[in-house]
Amino acid sequence: MTTVPSPELPSPGGVLRIDAHHHLWDPAARAHDWLAEPGLAPLRRAFTLDELGPQARAAGVAGTVLVQTVTEAGETPELLAAAAADPLVRGVVGWVDLTSPGVADALAALRELPGGERLVGVRHQVQSEPDPEWLLRPEVLRGLAAVADAGLAYDLVLRPHQLPAATGAAARLPQLAFVLDHLGKPPIAAGGLAPWAGALRAFAARPNTCGKLSGLVTEAGWRTWTVADLRPYAQSALECFGPERLMFGSDWPVCLLAAGYAEVVAAAEELTGQLSGPERGAVFGGTAARVYRL
Repeated sequence: MTTVPSPELPSPGGVLRIDAHHHLWDPAARAHDWLAEPGLAPLRRAFTLDELGPQARAAGVAGTVLVQTVTEAGETPELLAAAAADPLVRGVVGWVDLTSPGVADALAALRELPGGERLVGVRHQVQSEPDPEWLLRPEVLRGLAAVADAGLAYDLVLRPHQLPAATGAAARLPQLAFVLDHLGKPPIAAGGLAPWAGALRAFAARPNTCGKLSGLVTEAGWRTWTVADLRPYAQSALECFGPERLMFGSDWPVCLLAAGYAEVVAAAEELTGQLSGPERGAVFGGTAARVYRL
């Protein structure tokens, strides 16, 4: 489908290559209710850094950002401990209850844990919230302000109909960096760009926003996708954010539903092949290093 990158290939633009989005989990140690959804049987096992590390390094990845997967406080300390034990993980995007008045204290406590210095952001499963304007609730905005005060970024995992609320939150909190995971999950399998593209354009018009070139293969047809299927969505993101506000992420191991790690990297390289060396350097490392302060 695409060519596998050479492990000897230097990072584009001379910047360390960063995988800005991956996960780890062990269903035997912690319940992941979302894994019960149909079609996710291949993901119902443990995924560790021992498995990811060789694949990431073979793709020229020098560092990663490890992202939360469940809405509970116990997971983030485990992710921080994993980061403390392996230098591959440069940053962790964890979870705190944004609706709690104690967000600042919760973040401070996380930073006191082993690996706490690797905490670079916070994420909540907004995609699971039935209220499309959840991000605009006063208590959530208060929590997001505490995230900004802590010098952290905020990752957004949501669906296209929730993008307007994200745009509103970004407008109300210009001091906070909002990172759009998976480009807001565009409807690649169904085809067509509207209304996702318009909502993305409005979100990207806020200077404190950026996007992740991640998760696209699983929004496409898992067994039939091609780079050509992904290109209109990647091109829209490049036009909206520019390379300096776009970052690559593998979304491993979720990506395995549709593609292996090397395939995802190679697809991203093909989708950004028209960019200059410095521009590709931004997408494959520079943007993540700046936004997450790695």
